[in-house]
Amino acid sequence: MAIASLVLGIVFICGIGSILALIFGYMSRRQIDEAGGTQSGRGMAIAGIVLGWIGVGLAILYLLIWIVAIAASSGS
Repeated sequence: MAIASLVLGIVFICGIGSILALIFGYMSRRQIDEAGGTQSGRGMAIAGIVLGWIGVGLAILYLLIWIVAIAASSGS
């Protein structure tokens, strides 16, 4: 799941991949922490979480820019 989180974080598409990267990242990090050192991949899970949050932020920024552009074009 950590690898899936990292891949989805890298290839975020329309925010959906970013949300899935966050879900998989948090789930895999929890599983790795509960495993007591028998599982690895915590760094990949954290990277997926970080990239997921970046993707969510970019999707929100894109949405805000789109709303402002529509408001500006309809007001003229």
